[in-house]
Amino acid sequence: MMGKPFFSIAFAASVLISLALTVNKNNTIEIGQTAPLLSEKMKGVDGNEFSLLDLKKEKGLVVVFSCNTCPFVIGSDSFGGWERMYNETAEIAAQKGFGFVLINSNEAKREGDDSFEEMKKRASLKNYNMPYLVDSNSKLANAFGAKTTPHVYVLNKDMELVYMGSIDNSWDNSRKEDIPYLQNALKQLDKGTKVIEASTPPRGCSIKRK
Repeated sequence: MMGKPFFSIAFAASVLISLALTVNKNNTIEIGQTAPLLSEKMKGVDGNEFSLLDLKKEKGLVVVFSCNTCPFVIGSDSFGGWERMYNETAEIAAQKGFGFVLINSNEAKREGDDSFEEMKKRASLKNYNMPYLVDSNSKLANAFGAKTTPHVYVLNKDMELVYMGSIDNSWDNSRKEDIPYLQNALKQLDKGTKVIEASTPPRGCSIKRK
């Protein structure tokens, strides 16, 4: 008589623990919350170490989780990839008082295509005009709840999250108009107004965590 209820309780407890671990590993910050790990130092392809606070400008910071390999980043036969927009978008961000940083969290591919050496090659090949940092053990991605490459987060001057999601909707072949989500957010923040569309679905390859 005691065996079945005990098993049920034990099973339920194990499920809850499993769910809790999953939530803690991939916790997602919400609009209005202060970003986590702001002082965490990460190595850049230039050999220097930076934290998000180091890279913040007067109005805030644009954080883009990226990589060297995903077709949504580098492009494919069917999609041009968002990497081609990085430098231009970083310049627009700078003009409006925002820093811009790329974060590589693909820890499971760190011995291969997303190694530090390959990151340096990629940044040189594409003439990145922004820092490109290694997120060891996907620590920052886990704290943010970042899901894809790319996945964009815009932080305001107080380092609070004001936009997260896609760069634009160019991935959507059924779209009726082009919507530059990230640029719209930066324009609205530059004017001192609230971001109208503060959250959009991220599109890209999954971040390769260990």
